[in-house]
Amino acid sequence: MSKRLNRREFVRATTAAGIAAAATPRTLFGQAPTVMTPKSVQPVVISAANGNKVKNGGRQTCVEKAFEMVTHGSDVLDALIAGVNIVELDPLDDSVGYGGLPNAEGVVQLDSCCMHGPRKRAGGVACLEGVRTPSKIAQLVMDTTDHHLLVGKGAQDFARNMGFKIEDDLNTENSRNKWLEWKRRIDPLHYLDPKKRSEAFHEVALQMVREGLIDPDHLWGTINCDGINAKGEICGVTTTSGLAWKIDGRVGDSPILGAGLYVDGEVGAAGSTGRGEANLYHLCSFFIVEEMRRGAHPKDAGMAALKRVAKNTIEKRLLDEKGQPNFGLNFYVLNAKGEHAGVSMTPSKYAFCTEKGPQTVDTEAMYPDRPTA
Repeated sequence: MSKRLNRREFVRATTAAGIAAAATPRTLFGQAPTVMTPKSVQPVVISAANGNKVKNGGRQTCVEKAFEMVTHGSDVLDALIAGVNIVELDPLDDSVGYGGLPNAEGVVQLDSCCMHGPRKRAGGVACLEGVRTPSKIAQLVMDTTDHHLLVGKGAQDFARNMGFKIEDDLNTENSRNKWLEWKRRIDPLHYLDPKKRSEAFHEVALQMVREGLIDPDHLWGTINCDGINAKGEICGVTTTSGLAWKIDGRVGDSPILGAGLYVDGEVGAAGSTGRGEANLYHLCSFFIVEEMRRGAHPKDAGMAALKRVAKNTIEKRLLDEKGQPNFGLNFYVLNAKGEHAGVSMTPSKYAFCTEKGPQTVDTEAMYPDRPTA
């Protein structure tokens, strides 16, 4: 028969057992939940190269302005939009906003979208005429409506109702003169048939690039800008005047979620510049973020998207004599750790700003040479 414990021995025994249990890992009923302490992230803002070029008469470029605001406590998206506004408003950049290269009819049509990682919200506009800063309208679509995308006259009416002035013409002397030169070169062809007309549009644009009349990066235009603050909050914005001399009403990748921009606040952000149709076909920004979700580094995720585009580019008109894509396509990639990369089909640049200041550096290029077509 077992020894009977008196009251004092019982209390002593049960107290000891309780202490031992508290000190022993809870393997019988499952491990106690782990409390995750958020780690500080080094803030960074990344963008297309023009984000560290024009200043619109001020003292800062896009990435400088955005980084300063981020590190002084501004909402990340507010900071990024303030940054790209500098490029949109600067007439010296003819790929974005005011003075952007117009469509085939000589009309400047602008596209933009933005995504807010922490709020899980997004907004965009396409074929917007008469407003110099389409990124602001995209943000208002996000903030004040239940929609993600407004286009054409509807987008313009929305902007007017939000208090924005609608201008008759967003061309500058530079953009108008380049459009007139393009028209002068194609008009003698008299549009003999639709195929020849299309070929003429494309060839004349490339010829103007080769002659130095158009910056090769500005034929397609665009600025993408993404950023992360010390709390790990990620946002992004893309804004553009689109493909130079595009058909009236054409919309590229820039305002389309998952193409011109995609943000997942827990994973990262990716945005694009370059040939929008190539990006749209593959929804590359979404693809890149999903690659990062599976553990890929920003550079590797971006290169995977470029390889997919190259593999699926089979039309002869889109290939050079080496069988490589004859168009530019860049991705700007940022993950939740603050790691970033710029990757491109052919050699290019991208910009970023940290506490060390703004820098413009080479992208990781898939092919070593510029398109030759």
